[in-house]
Amino acid sequence: MTKFLTALPLFVVLGMGLAPAAIAQTASAPAAGEPEAAAQEAPTQTQTQTPTPTPLDQLLSMGEEAEAQAILGQPYTRETIGAGEMRCLRVAEGEEEPCQMYQLLDDGQGAPVAEVSLFRLPEGGQAVAGATVIVPLETSLTDQFTISIDGGALRRYPYAFCNPVGCYVRLGLTEDDVAAFRRGNVAVMTIVPALAPDQSVALSLSLSGFTASYDKVSILEQ
Repeated sequence: MTKFLTALPLFVVLGMGLAPAAIAQTASAPAAGEPEAAAQEAPTQTQTQTPTPTPLDQLLSMGEEAEAQAILGQPYTRETIGAGEMRCLRVAEGEEEPCQMYQLLDDGQGAPVAEVSLFRLPEGGQAVAGATVIVPLETSLTDQFTISIDGGALRRYPYAFCNPVGCYVRLGLTEDDVAAFRRGNVAVMTIVPALAPDQSVALSLSLSGFTASYDKVSILEQ
Protein backbone atom coordinates (compact mmCIF):
# COMPACT_ATOMS: atom_id res chain seq x y z
CA MET A 1 0.00 0.00 0.00
CA THR A 2 2.97 2.37 0.54
CA LYS A 3 4.07 2.05 -3.09
CA PHE A 4 0.47 2.61 -4.19
CA LEU A 5 0.19 5.88 -2.25
CA THR A 6 3.61 7.01 -3.46
CA ALA A 7 2.60 6.50 -7.05
CA LEU A 8 -0.44 8.74 -6.73
CA PRO A 9 -0.09 12.34 -7.90
CA LEU A 10 0.21 14.75 -4.98
CA PHE A 11 -2.94 16.65 -5.89
CA VAL A 12 -4.95 13.37 -5.76
CA VAL A 13 -3.74 12.52 -2.24
CA LEU A 14 -4.43 16.03 -0.98
CA GLY A 15 -7.83 15.94 -2.59
CA MET A 16 -8.86 13.09 -0.27
CA GLY A 17 -9.26 15.59 2.57
CA LEU A 18 -11.68 17.82 0.68
CA ALA A 19 -15.37 17.47 1.50
CA PRO A 20 -17.78 17.19 -1.44
CA ALA A 21 -19.33 20.52 -2.35
CA ALA A 22 -23.01 21.08 -1.71
CA ILE A 23 -25.05 22.02 -4.75
CA ALA A 24 -27.73 24.58 -3.91
CA GLN A 25 -30.65 25.13 -6.22
CA THR A 26 -32.81 28.15 -5.51
CA ALA A 27 -36.46 28.36 -6.43
CA SER A 28 -37.36 29.81 -9.82
CA ALA A 29 -38.39 33.44 -10.05
CA PRO A 30 -42.12 34.12 -9.69
CA ALA A 31 -44.17 34.19 -12.87
CA ALA A 32 -45.54 37.46 -14.17
CA GLY A 33 -48.49 38.62 -12.15
CA GLU A 34 -47.64 36.62 -8.99
CA PRO A 35 -47.27 38.60 -5.72
CA GLU A 36 -43.71 39.34 -4.66
CA ALA A 37 -44.41 37.86 -1.20
CA ALA A 38 -45.16 34.49 -2.78
CA ALA A 39 -41.73 34.53 -4.35
CA GLN A 40 -40.13 35.26 -0.97
CA GLU A 41 -41.96 32.34 0.63
CA ALA A 42 -40.83 29.89 -1.99
CA PRO A 43 -38.64 27.26 -0.23
CA THR A 44 -35.02 26.84 -1.13
CA GLN A 45 -34.19 23.31 -2.19
CA THR A 46 -30.74 22.00 -1.31
CA GLN A 47 -29.34 18.75 -2.57
CA THR A 48 -26.17 17.16 -1.20
CA GLN A 49 -24.22 15.06 -3.62
CA THR A 50 -23.32 11.62 -2.25
CA PRO A 51 -19.59 10.94 -2.72
CA THR A 52 -18.79 8.06 -4.99
CA PRO A 53 -16.38 5.57 -3.35
CA THR A 54 -13.01 5.45 -5.02
CA PRO A 55 -10.53 2.55 -5.15
CA LEU A 56 -8.47 4.37 -2.53
CA ASP A 57 -11.49 4.56 -0.17
CA GLN A 58 -11.65 0.78 -0.16
CA LEU A 59 -8.17 0.63 1.37
CA LEU A 60 -9.05 2.94 4.27
CA SER A 61 -11.26 2.53 7.30
CA MET A 62 -13.56 5.50 7.92
CA GLY A 63 -14.27 4.37 11.49
CA GLU A 64 -17.58 4.11 13.30
CA GLU A 65 -19.08 5.43 16.51
CA ALA A 66 -18.41 3.31 19.59
CA GLU A 67 -19.27 3.60 23.27
CA ALA A 68 -16.44 3.92 25.78
CA GLN A 69 -15.78 0.61 27.50
CA ALA A 70 -15.31 0.54 31.28
CA ILE A 71 -12.18 -1.36 32.30
CA LEU A 72 -12.71 -3.65 35.28
CA GLY A 73 -10.42 -2.87 38.18
CA GLN A 74 -9.76 0.67 36.96
CA PRO A 75 -10.14 3.38 39.62
CA TYR A 76 -12.39 6.34 38.92
CA THR A 77 -13.94 9.23 40.85
CA ARG A 78 -17.58 8.46 41.55
CA GLU A 79 -18.28 11.80 43.21
CA THR A 80 -16.64 14.74 44.94
CA ILE A 81 -17.66 15.45 48.52
CA GLY A 82 -16.23 18.56 50.12
CA ALA A 83 -12.49 18.70 49.48
CA GLY A 84 -12.11 14.98 48.78
CA GLU A 85 -13.12 12.42 46.21
CA MET A 86 -14.89 9.09 46.46
CA ARG A 87 -12.53 6.82 44.50
CA CYS A 88 -13.99 3.46 43.44
CA LEU A 89 -12.85 0.44 41.43
CA ARG A 90 -14.96 -0.71 38.51
CA VAL A 91 -16.29 -4.24 38.97
CA ALA A 92 -18.56 -6.59 37.04
CA GLU A 93 -22.22 -5.65 36.84
CA GLY A 94 -24.12 -6.63 39.96
CA GLU A 95 -21.09 -6.50 42.27
CA GLU A 96 -20.50 -3.78 44.86
CA GLU A 97 -17.69 -1.39 44.00
CA PRO A 98 -15.02 -0.90 46.69
CA CYS A 99 -14.60 2.81 47.43
CA GLN A 100 -12.16 4.91 49.45
CA MET A 101 -11.90 8.56 50.41
CA TYR A 102 -9.12 10.18 48.39
CA GLN A 103 -7.38 13.54 48.48
CA LEU A 104 -4.34 14.85 46.62
CA LEU A 105 -2.21 17.22 48.70
CA ASP A 106 -0.11 20.00 47.15
CA ASP A 107 2.66 22.26 48.39
CA GLY A 108 0.43 25.34 48.50
CA GLN A 109 1.58 26.38 45.03
CA GLY A 110 -0.44 23.75 43.17
CA ALA A 111 2.34 21.15 42.81
CA PRO A 112 1.14 17.69 43.97
CA VAL A 113 3.18 16.23 46.83
CA ALA A 114 1.24 13.47 48.59
CA GLU A 115 -1.82 11.25 48.24
CA VAL A 116 -4.15 10.14 51.05
CA SER A 117 -6.61 7.25 50.79
CA LEU A 118 -8.87 6.27 53.70
CA PHE A 119 -10.87 3.07 54.16
CA ARG A 120 -12.92 1.45 56.91
CA LEU A 121 -12.08 -1.78 58.71
CA PRO A 122 -14.28 -4.61 60.07
CA GLU A 123 -15.51 -4.34 63.64
CA GLY A 124 -13.64 -6.06 66.43
CA GLY A 125 -10.21 -4.49 66.08
CA GLN A 126 -8.55 -1.54 67.76
CA ALA A 127 -8.50 0.36 64.46
CA VAL A 128 -11.90 1.12 62.95
CA ALA A 129 -10.38 2.71 59.85
CA GLY A 130 -7.08 2.92 58.06
CA ALA A 131 -5.35 5.29 55.69
CA THR A 132 -2.51 5.04 53.20
CA VAL A 133 -0.35 8.10 52.62
CA ILE A 134 2.14 8.25 49.75
CA VAL A 135 4.93 10.84 49.95
CA PRO A 136 7.95 11.55 47.68
CA LEU A 137 10.97 9.26 47.64
CA GLU A 138 13.23 12.12 48.79
CA THR A 139 11.60 12.04 52.25
CA SER A 140 13.67 11.43 55.36
CA LEU A 141 12.35 8.14 56.75
CA THR A 142 14.05 8.46 60.13
CA ASP A 143 12.11 11.63 60.97
CA GLN A 144 8.83 9.78 60.57
CA PHE A 145 5.46 11.21 59.60
CA THR A 146 3.34 13.40 61.87
CA ILE A 147 -0.29 14.55 61.94
CA SER A 148 -1.94 17.37 63.90
CA ILE A 149 -5.64 18.26 63.66
CA ASP A 150 -6.46 21.96 64.05
CA GLY A 151 -3.20 22.61 65.88
CA GLY A 152 -3.74 19.83 68.42
CA ALA A 153 -1.32 17.21 69.69
CA LEU A 154 1.04 15.56 67.21
CA ARG A 155 0.81 11.87 66.40
CA ARG A 156 3.84 10.20 64.85
CA TYR A 157 3.79 7.26 62.41
CA PRO A 158 6.67 5.28 60.85
CA TYR A 159 7.09 4.74 57.12
CA ALA A 160 6.21 1.20 56.04
CA PHE A 161 8.10 0.88 52.75
CA CYS A 162 9.11 2.66 49.55
CA ASN A 163 8.78 1.72 45.89
CA PRO A 164 9.26 3.65 42.62
CA VAL A 165 5.98 5.49 43.26
CA GLY A 166 7.01 6.89 46.65
CA CYS A 167 7.20 6.09 50.35
CA TYR A 168 4.14 4.74 52.15
CA VAL A 169 2.68 5.37 55.58
CA ARG A 170 -0.05 3.02 56.79
CA LEU A 171 -2.17 4.61 59.51
CA GLY A 172 -4.50 2.87 61.92
CA LEU A 173 -7.33 5.10 63.15
CA THR A 174 -9.29 4.48 66.35
CA GLU A 175 -12.82 5.67 67.09
CA ASP A 176 -11.31 8.71 68.84
CA ASP A 177 -9.15 9.48 65.81
CA VAL A 178 -12.14 9.29 63.48
CA ALA A 179 -14.16 11.50 65.85
CA ALA A 180 -11.35 14.08 65.77
CA PHE A 181 -11.39 14.01 61.97
CA ARG A 182 -15.16 14.54 62.01
CA ARG A 183 -14.87 17.59 64.29
CA GLY A 184 -11.79 19.06 62.65
CA ASN A 185 -11.25 21.46 59.81
CA VAL A 186 -7.68 20.74 58.71
CA ALA A 187 -5.23 17.92 59.43
CA VAL A 188 -1.63 19.10 58.96
CA MET A 189 0.65 16.29 57.79
CA THR A 190 4.37 17.01 58.10
CA ILE A 191 7.27 15.38 56.26
CA VAL A 192 11.01 16.16 56.29
CA PRO A 193 13.06 16.29 53.06
CA ALA A 194 16.05 13.94 53.08
CA LEU A 195 18.25 16.61 51.44
CA ALA A 196 17.18 19.29 53.94
CA PRO A 197 16.77 17.53 57.30
CA ASP A 198 16.66 20.87 59.12
CA GLN A 199 13.48 21.82 57.29
CA SER A 200 9.95 20.41 57.15
CA VAL A 201 7.07 20.45 54.70
CA ALA A 202 3.56 20.91 56.10
CA LEU A 203 0.75 19.52 53.94
CA SER A 204 -2.87 20.48 54.65
CA LEU A 205 -5.52 17.78 54.45
CA SER A 206 -8.89 19.51 54.33
CA LEU A 207 -11.54 17.75 56.41
CA SER A 208 -14.40 19.44 54.58
CA GLY A 209 -16.93 16.75 53.72
CA PHE A 210 -15.27 14.08 55.90
CA THR A 211 -18.40 13.26 57.90
CA ALA A 212 -20.61 13.16 54.80
CA SER A 213 -18.31 10.77 52.94
CA TYR A 214 -17.00 8.51 55.74
CA ASP A 215 -20.11 6.32 55.86
CA LYS A 216 -19.90 5.80 52.10
CA VAL A 217 -16.42 4.34 52.32
CA SER A 218 -16.21 0.58 51.85
CA ILE A 219 -15.13 -1.78 54.61
CA LEU A 220 -11.83 -3.43 53.70
CA GLU A 221 -12.38 -7.16 54.03
CA GLN A 222 -9.54 -9.26 55.42
